[in-house]
Amino acid sequence: MLESSVVGQLIIFIVVLLLAVSVHEAAHAWMSHKFGDDTAYLLGRVTLNPIAHTDPIGTLLIPIFSFIAAGAGIFVPLIGWGKPTPVNPLRWRNKDVANVMVSIAGILANLLMAIIAFVIFKTLIMNRVLVEGGSLGQLGEPVSLLLWKVIDLNISLAIFNLLPVPPLDGSKVLYSILPASMHSTLDALEQFSFIILIGAMYFGVFGAIINPVQRFVMVLLFA
Repeated sequence: MLESSVVGQLIIFIVVLLLAVSVHEAAHAWMSHKFGDDTAYLLGRVTLNPIAHTDPIGTLLIPIFSFIAAGAGIFVPLIGWGKPTPVNPLRWRNKDVANVMVSIAGILANLLMAIIAFVIFKTLIMNRVLVEGGSLGQLGEPVSLLLWKVIDLNISLAIFNLLPVPPLDGSKVLYSILPASMHSTLDALEQFSFIILIGAMYFGVFGAIINPVQRFVMVLLFA
């Protein structure tokens, strides 16, 4: 198969990232609406249109810079984020359940995207569509890269948001689990969250979590 050009890889990366972020944020908005809060719904956030969820810096500038730097052999933590989905917890029915469900909605949506892409990828492999000389021909390599990026980025985004560091989704779930006396600790932790997350990536903590998952998925794909 022909190797994808760097530009082609970057385009695939950005397209998949926009989709993953849009799915994540739209799921938050949809779930919040289901529990009685129409704040995000009225702002047009229950949509997969990436324009509604894209943060110019967090979704485009920083990920593109990180991608280019990684290609040049320069270590830059690959981070990115979408435009936060506004919610009003005061409008939620059954607030404790709503807080958990709205918080994990984006994570579940990303995992669903990864599962769909995995099933398609596995099916194409089993039917020898993506092998050398397969029916897709030279398109096999970019299609494989596209499907793998959908799997990889969605799983990475899901695991990243599970981290119990404010303001990530995992920390919001903790608010419903931990006693009220611990809430102030989580609030205080948020002012250091950016440093904590950068440190976790720089020192390989996040990699130590996601790399075994990636290897396991690869084994399942090609077993």
